[in-house]
Amino acid sequence: MTKVRWGVISTADIGMEKVTPAIQKATNCEVVAIASRKIEQAQAAAARLGIATAYGSYQELIGSDEVDAVYVPLPNHLHAEWTMKAAAAGKHVLCEKPLAMSAAEAREVVAACSAAGVKLTEAFMYRHHPTWVEALRLVGEGAIGELRAVQSWFSYFNDDPDNIRNIAEYGGGAVMDIGCYGINLSRMLFKAEPSRIEASLHRDPRFGVDVMTSALLEFPGGGQAVFTCSTQVEPGQRVHIAGTTGHIDIEIPFNIPPDRETRIFVTSGGDPPVAPATREVTVPAADAYTIQAELFAQAILDDTDVAVPVEDAIANMEVIDAILATP
Repeated sequence: MTKVRWGVISTADIGMEKVTPAIQKATNCEVVAIASRKIEQAQAAAARLGIATAYGSYQELIGSDEVDAVYVPLPNHLHAEWTMKAAAAGKHVLCEKPLAMSAAEAREVVAACSAAGVKLTEAFMYRHHPTWVEALRLVGEGAIGELRAVQSWFSYFNDDPDNIRNIAEYGGGAVMDIGCYGINLSRMLFKAEPSRIEASLHRDPRFGVDVMTSALLEFPGGGQAVFTCSTQVEPGQRVHIAGTTGHIDIEIPFNIPPDRETRIFVTSGGDPPVAPATREVTVPAADAYTIQAELFAQAILDDTDVAVPVEDAIANMEVIDAILATP
């Protein structure tokens, strides 16, 4: 096998607009099938994206001998169910974040995939973009001294009551949808799990989901990360990484456009705050979704470990659980 044959479970917008076309661009991947609960929707999606086979049920797709791996962009409450069903059918799984509705459920998913002998990855695509590869290198090499603090913000506006992100039983809410990024990047940068978690949540009384959440994560050694996420604020995202001798700002940290250069601003020395010494690092355009697919496919083809251990998904979910337990 020289290419991994992919099936896409659902015609969700994230898959249709971003992820599936990106997988199709990967040199070691081929998207051969797509499924919807309605065959007409699957056929229309297949025609639009040039996919050979359309299925009128998810079960039909995972039962196909022509599919090696599946991408799961279903609503959050269906991630665990269909990841485990795909694993039972012998399919490797790239599942949208978060992997499950709780850490306990995430453990079940990881155990099921391990027992089935299939590979599993949670789709935090931003981690694989050259912007973050370079940012991690800079932090690791001491460009800003010793890491001390991380501040991040992620927001957009959506008050549609029919949108899945505003439906509690579907796993809606700001933390599950975008706050998970602030958690993930903080754990990634500190290379540790938080020893203390504090949070403040505002829940929309119409939806019962959090629409504005801020959290403080304290890490061993005194490091701190703070983030705010909201689904009812103007769209925006930023990350500020502070060390003992400088700081790093990421221009577009999460939804990095695949067709434009991005910039990292590294500040160290000079005369802050009036005249800090800042240098600009330009990162060539890249599609994080394609890189994610290529890395996952290569792990399948070579039978090697995936780029990010699946235990990371459990650890991220443990923090989400703690935050959402805040009254």
